[in-house]
Amino acid sequence: MPLGAGTAYNWFSSSRKLSTTDRVRVLIADDHALLREALHRALDGEKDMEVVAEAADGEEAVKLVSELAPDVVVMDIVMPKLSGIEATRKIKEITGNTAILILTAYDDEEYVLGLLDAGAAGYLLKSARGRDVVDAIRTIRAGESVLHPRIIAKLLKRAMGTSVGAHEGPQLLSERESGVLKLVALGMSNKEIADRLCVSQRTVKAHLTNVFNKLNVASRSEAIVKALKWGLVTLEDTAGKLRD
Repeated sequence: MPLGAGTAYNWFSSSRKLSTTDRVRVLIADDHALLREALHRALDGEKDMEVVAEAADGEEAVKLVSELAPDVVVMDIVMPKLSGIEATRKIKEITGNTAILILTAYDDEEYVLGLLDAGAAGYLLKSARGRDVVDAIRTIRAGESVLHPRIIAKLLKRAMGTSVGAHEGPQLLSERESGVLKLVALGMSNKEIADRLCVSQRTVKAHLTNVFNKLNVASRSEAIVKALKWGLVTLEDTAGKLRD
């Protein structure tokens, strides 16, 4: 199961019929037709999802987003004409309402950091199961981030070798804000964090807003990246989760 997707599925498990406007509108962007078809079939089987288009390259993905304004784009990194990183950056310039889930075979740290900096909300490896992808789409649509456990492990290990020095970042956050940030890095949803800390989800959102403002970021993914760079999150903080 991808980090952060633990509770998202429950929000959509109702037996009520969903109207077209209730469904998550998804665009699939990958240069492999077989993968697009398989993912299309998997998502079409979900009552709360609708695949609105497929794109075979980065340029087509950007064009279709501007025309269709999907809720979520599931996109590969290496594509013809325009890479996933460039396509992500252009899509986020067009609209801030479309969330981007990267689904790729590449887990290189530079790719991960580049895509999160460009505005991707989630990063899964193609070794993930179909259910993982479905849950991840729901999670990022709900405004949270998803990172494959192996991705977080690699980023944390890299961060361990980075000298934080006299950076003032750690002093910016209160003890509770720092605690919430570490739980975000574990991949926990707002509900999971609220349950862990015995507070309301509204309180968790307030803490996250403060964290975003203090770190000058706009999303969970950006907060995680900056936390890694500044040493606000360490491998020891997440060791138990990464072994799961």
